[in-house]
Amino acid sequence: MAAKKEIRIHNKSDKPDNIILKENEIIEKCLEIQDELPRFLNGFFVFLKGNILPMTRLAYLQDIRFFCNYLIHETDMTEAENTRDIKLDDFKKIKAVDVNIFIDYCRRYKVEKEKAVYIYENDKKSLSRKKSSISSLFKYLYRDEMISNNITDGFDPIKLPKPGEREIKALQDDEVMRMLDAVSTGTNLTKKEREFWEKTKKRDKAILILFLTYGLRLSELQQLNISSFNFGRGEFKIYRKRGKESLMPLNKSAEKCVSDYINEERTSDENLLPEHKDALFLSLQDKRMTERQIRELVKKYTSIGLATSRDEGYSPHKLRATAATSLIGRGNSIFDVQALLDHENITTTQLYAAHKKNVKKDLIKNFEWEDEFDK
Repeated sequence: MAAKKEIRIHNKSDKPDNIILKENEIIEKCLEIQDELPRFLNGFFVFLKGNILPMTRLAYLQDIRFFCNYLIHETDMTEAENTRDIKLDDFKKIKAVDVNIFIDYCRRYKVEKEKAVYIYENDKKSLSRKKSSISSLFKYLYRDEMISNNITDGFDPIKLPKPGEREIKALQDDEVMRMLDAVSTGTNLTKKEREFWEKTKKRDKAILILFLTYGLRLSELQQLNISSFNFGRGEFKIYRKRGKESLMPLNKSAEKCVSDYINEERTSDENLLPEHKDALFLSLQDKRMTERQIRELVKKYTSIGLATSRDEGYSPHKLRATAATSLIGRGNSIFDVQALLDHENITTTQLYAAHKKNVKKDLIKNFEWEDEFDK
């Protein structure tokens, strides 16, 4: 078996190499799945490539591969033994009711492996995404006259909770301060955690401050480079979804935290492999931190802020919510917050504006049934 060839970047764009590599990884995953699917879907693959974002394209392809595997293993609608051999005639036999049964199957299903049986459950949001993937496929096949009926009209609706009904999870100010105290002093860390903290405390603090100040997405922070920062101009560049670039102003606390980490703790470039020399946040192995490593770091420190177990700590997205609610709570315009957080729709930002900190606590604070607590 031939060794996997090294991928080298010939980059003539103004994007850094790590951004190009990340995009290429997603594209390669898409191509791998496409190779597993029937050839008559090639036109649909081109349609996805030209109309939706790479990560969404990958999610759609994963859903469609799952649907094809379902047809093989859970129905008698095809005689194919692998997904690539499914025929267009098999798809022509599929009716709306068959897709509705598939979506219901996705709510809860079992996968038996060598050492265990895994039970998978999907919430309504996940089911809605799978329905959207399958709908786009059948609409395309109908549009290109590969099937005779638009069966998507018969797909059962999936009622999602209204945006306003969702409970927004975000840290309160006192929880943020407790978390920052932990990363600054090592308070409430276990003995083992303190050993790592001694080597990474400036890095960890810089990560938390950037999340809290700018409401960055996990991918946006993970992709930051040394070259992203222009301290002379007091700004840094991030790469958003949809290929957008955005310049963010540095405030004093963010600038100090990042500068302290770079100058006092980060491994010097001469000791790094070429592909990690420009990476801002490095692991203890002197490689660019992965999204998983950053997620675990945030979970650890937020659990301290929340005074709960490590398993109950928050994700980086909850720090994004914390930034939004804190900015709006301090009287900033929701339109300014929308621009900072890169919300495509203002209604997303309005959810945070409607979130009143401590509203439930304030409501029942003086509503006691026992006399001893009335005072």
